[in-house]
Amino acid sequence: MSPLQLAQEEARAHNVVKIAGVCGKRAQAISETELAARLGYDAVLLSLAALKDESIPELLDHSRAIASILPVLGFYLQPSVGGRFLPYEFWRQFVEIENVVAIKIAPFNRYQTIDVVRAVAASGRAEDVALYTGNDDNIIAHLCTPFDFGGQRIRIVGGLLGHWAVWTQKAVSQLALAKNTSNGMSAELLALAPQVSDANAAIFDPTHHFHGCIPGIHEILRRQGLLEGRWCLDPNEELSPGQLEEIDRVCKAYPHLQDDSFVKEHLDEWLR
Repeated sequence: MSPLQLAQEEARAHNVVKIAGVCGKRAQAISETELAARLGYDAVLLSLAALKDESIPELLDHSRAIASILPVLGFYLQPSVGGRFLPYEFWRQFVEIENVVAIKIAPFNRYQTIDVVRAVAASGRAEDVALYTGNDDNIIAHLCTPFDFGGQRIRIVGGLLGHWAVWTQKAVSQLALAKNTSNGMSAELLALAPQVSDANAAIFDPTHHFHGCIPGIHEILRRQGLLEGRWCLDPNEELSPGQLEEIDRVCKAYPHLQDDSFVKEHLDEWLR
């Protein structure tokens, strides 16, 4: 069974919401969205990275065109990996688009994260627009933070994170622990937060501008037997200098963050 077949079976079995990534300028983005709709996807995660020079009104028109086809999750991709700065004014108008259902916040910048959350709070749509963290350097803190700008309290409900592509069973338990925190971060979560960030730094490679993020993820999956190697489509996409040693370090330091025993228990079933 191929990974895609396995993903399709799991999605059907568990009634998973299917989200397709959409990027590019208008013609490409609409074509990709229409394809996602034909394939039965429920929503699209909309990247605006290709629209680097467009004005805010042009970005909003683009977003409305996509939202007219399928529900949209906004994506604040950090500039250092191809995204662009999106000010509060953009997000405040973006959340007025009726078919916007969520936003993935991933600028890796606390100030810009607050721009998005504040925009949702000011719109009055906090009950309609779900917020997901994509800031892999601040996962636990984001999940535990009650944002309050003098009115309605807003929480980030989950994460769409590169780091969660590995050790996912433990990520589920971390999310549950964070969601059960109503009166601030417990001592357990305070200790866990920097450990998760440290592990992510080794796997996702911010030291080298995320060059090794995909092979870093593949290396963990390879060690667990889920992949035969850490190869990428681009043969030049490999671990950065010193990254393998960093992965070794965090694997040794944080066994409680890893789900190796869970994966081993199910490996034969998954790879049939």
